[in-house]
Amino acid sequence: MAERTQVAIIGAGPSGLLLSQLLDLAGIDTVVLERRSRDYVLGRVRAGVLEEGMVRLLREAGVAERLDREGLVHDGIEIGWNDRLQRIDLKALTGASVVVYGQTEVTRDLMAAREARGGRVIHEAQDVALRDIDSTRPRVTWVEDGHPRALDCDWIAGCDGFHGISRASIPEGTLREYERVYPFGWLGLLSDTPPVSSELIYMHHDRGFALCSQRSTTRSRYYLQCSLAEHLYEWPDERFWAELARRLPPQIAARLETGPSIEKSIAPLRSYVAEPMRWHRLLLCGDAAHIVPPTGAKGLNLAASDVFYAHRALAAACLGGDMAGIESYSADCLRRVWKAERFSWWMTSLLHSFPDDGPFAAKIQAAELDYLLGSPALQESLAENYVGLPY
Repeated sequence: MAERTQVAIIGAGPSGLLLSQLLDLAGIDTVVLERRSRDYVLGRVRAGVLEEGMVRLLREAGVAERLDREGLVHDGIEIGWNDRLQRIDLKALTGASVVVYGQTEVTRDLMAAREARGGRVIHEAQDVALRDIDSTRPRVTWVEDGHPRALDCDWIAGCDGFHGISRASIPEGTLREYERVYPFGWLGLLSDTPPVSSELIYMHHDRGFALCSQRSTTRSRYYLQCSLAEHLYEWPDERFWAELARRLPPQIAARLETGPSIEKSIAPLRSYVAEPMRWHRLLLCGDAAHIVPPTGAKGLNLAASDVFYAHRALAAACLGGDMAGIESYSADCLRRVWKAERFSWWMTSLLHSFPDDGPFAAKIQAAELDYLLGSPALQESLAENYVGLPY
């Protein structure tokens, strides 16, 4: 005998848990299925720059108490070009700010909220399959503790990431996929050292891009552009710190505090969008439908905006049979997705080294950087996109 719920949510990352929390508050029953363990989900190191729209959504979900207490409000960022630095005053230019608060902490808060409300979250669900999505009674099957299980539902939300089962369950030829793969990666290092600056620094340097980020006033996150052919063993901490210092202006490098890494990884960069984001009774959210390079800090925030549209559409459909939000879900999401893809592509193209593009492209990039550092109008455009376009 199959269990029954209104919305089956695939994936217990921040988007799946946030959607479950918001639907629960609206009186809609959900079950969340996750193939990984709880500890694995919490162990993933991800972005931590939250747009104001996402912060408002977390408050609406009742999970922002610790965020409001511990999150670091940033009113600006700095853009660097070799030894030049220009502060982009987000608050003055847009009236909005961003909050630095790690994705791990967002996930931890959401897990606690779902547990407090008795939410059903099943970890280590194996062999998850989505069935009869094109009918009015879809079903999810999986194996739990060696036993086959089944769940009947009205809707399925695919929040299980780029490699998950949700998008793969849509018949071949149904989706239009758009992709750009970048010829480099980001080497990231996490350390228990004070951040080199109170705000994030995005650097373009002849040796490659660098980012000085943070998780708290005592924990820093740094990134270096690197070749995808490189391996972590080639980057001992000493080499990382030395290379980072080379890519920073001297006055910034002089105050850089180094220490042992507590996490280090290399991540490839890509831009990707799958259209449409709904197929019959399946709604795709977050990385299941789109990927952005991390340069513009949009990945987690885009997932949150998908959840904004999904929870309103599903609530209207489940509570009153109103299908307007369901019908417009994909178009609503994709309007914002493509603007964020554009911004992330632009930031990536502006700040990274592309040695294979030739001298003309390098001159154009230098002109764009020079224009940005001297143009209040372009700085306002950057700030508007960085703090987040409206939902």
